[in-house]
Amino acid sequence: MKKLPDAELEVMQIIWSCQSPVQRFEIEEKMNQKRNIAQTTLLTMLTRLADKGFLKIEKNGRSSQYIPLISEHEYNSMQSRNFINQLFKGNMRSFATALCDSGISKEDLEELKEMLEKNLL
Repeated sequence: MKKLPDAELEVMQIIWSCQSPVQRFEIEEKMNQKRNIAQTTLLTMLTRLADKGFLKIEKNGRSSQYIPLISEHEYNSMQSRNFINQLFKGNMRSFATALCDSGISKEDLEELKEMLEKNLL
């Protein structure tokens, strides 16, 4: 799964935050809270997301409903793995070292440790 361009990711994040299926007007309303977007631009992005396998478009009369085919968690997991592979050649130790050197708080490190221990058991 390839990384989505920022604008398409923003649309997917809105869709993930809504109850499925999502109407275009819901997406447009939430997008316009951040920045104005033309309806045609939004429709083009929704079509691209469907072509890429991220969305299913169901026609309902003259309107369409949008259903995510990939969860936000699935997307984030895949992109995290791609990030580690690209920047650290898949080496988790190098990633962990960089994370520790990044100024991450002790509390965040402790929370990360707990999450790792929970998922390994």
